[in-house]
Amino acid sequence: MVSEKKTSALDSHYPVPLQEKAAASPQAAKALEVALKQRGVDYRPGGDNPNQGFDCSGLVNFSYQAAGVQLPRDSRSMYSVTTRVQTSDLRPGDLVFFRQRSSRISHVGLYVGSGQFVHAPSAGKDVEVTSLGDAYWKKRYVGAGRV
Repeated sequence: MVSEKKTSALDSHYPVPLQEKAAASPQAAKALEVALKQRGVDYRPGGDNPNQGFDCSGLVNFSYQAAGVQLPRDSRSMYSVTTRVQTSDLRPGDLVFFRQRSSRISHVGLYVGSGQFVHAPSAGKDVEVTSLGDAYWKKRYVGAGRV
């Protein structure tokens, strides 16, 4: 859970990036809005709500559910039900997928715009906005999908 004080500090310290393209759909726009409001919420394995914390797919699922869209609970299944999108065609609310420890997809986030995505990164960290160009994530990027 994140305190009001922590949220306002995050908002002023990490402003939402400018979006160069319109969201992929009204549902994607709503899901992104919900996800961005979760910045500062603790990471928790298996977490799927702001009270207990989020893991990566829990954040995406929670956000899209708030927009009225049902998605599978895990990142690999999300990848399989989304339509592939070229990186150059990414729109806010599209899902971005990564391989962290193996050859299978194991991480997901929502594209924000301006080369950034919002995600629940890992234990000890909070929901945050990160650059797709970050060396760690760039090396592990698999592709994107549109809901």
